[in-house]
Amino acid sequence: MAELLVRPAWSLPPDVHAFVSTRHGGNSSGDYHSLNLGQHVGDDAAVVASNRAALLQVLQQQSGAAALELQWMQQVHGTSVTGIDKVVDAPPVADALYTTRNHIALNVLTADCLPVLFCSSNGKEIAVAHAGWRGLCNGVLEAVVLQFRCAPADIRCWLGPAIGPCHFEVGSDVRDAFLMLSRETWMAATKAAFTPGPRPGKWMADLYALARIRLQKSGVTDIAGTPQCTVCLADDYYSYRQQQVTGRFVTGIVKVS
Repeated sequence: MAELLVRPAWSLPPDVHAFVSTRHGGNSSGDYHSLNLGQHVGDDAAVVASNRAALLQVLQQQSGAAALELQWMQQVHGTSVTGIDKVVDAPPVADALYTTRNHIALNVLTADCLPVLFCSSNGKEIAVAHAGWRGLCNGVLEAVVLQFRCAPADIRCWLGPAIGPCHFEVGSDVRDAFLMLSRETWMAATKAAFTPGPRPGKWMADLYALARIRLQKSGVTDIAGTPQCTVCLADDYYSYRQQQVTGRFVTGIVKVS
């Protein structure tokens, strides 16, 4: 893989575009090589700005929307959803963005956490969410579903690249946090999302399975996206577990009409 952007294998209305950036095609160097889009990780701010400008140019060309703009957020591993009516320079403190507006590309930055895209079946509503284990456990995906005007059954979701169960080792405290908030109807599925790890008291957690459980219990059934482990694919995606000083890639969605 050497593309700056890849398109998710996801069925969308014709005027809605989803995208994922890679590590390729940017100007960052060293540990951030090369398309780092995160301004908060220690990379040179001017270089990151140039990377974001390159991303915007490619998105404008691919979508045919010269008026397209990028909206970022300050992610804090919470459950807050911010509705966006126009692009704002100061990134809102949130872990999800929602809009009904055209030409606003909603972006989530990750380097192992699970990025989730949302789109109504009629293409009028879109959203992104940052689903690290804390936000996922505490209900960030459910909070996004509640923002939509359409019924949950009319929402389509896509799960992007994230650390896979092959590498996401967690302690019993993480497993217990999910089980504590699980109802009987989905307790068995939640338990199945954790398999014993190679060390005593450790578990291998499946973020994809946990996200599907949470979305399905909210009434969302159209869930796409197969696991792409960021640790296994560290040459193409940034991974904090693989390399703690590292960049961030973006997963985003925009509607152009």
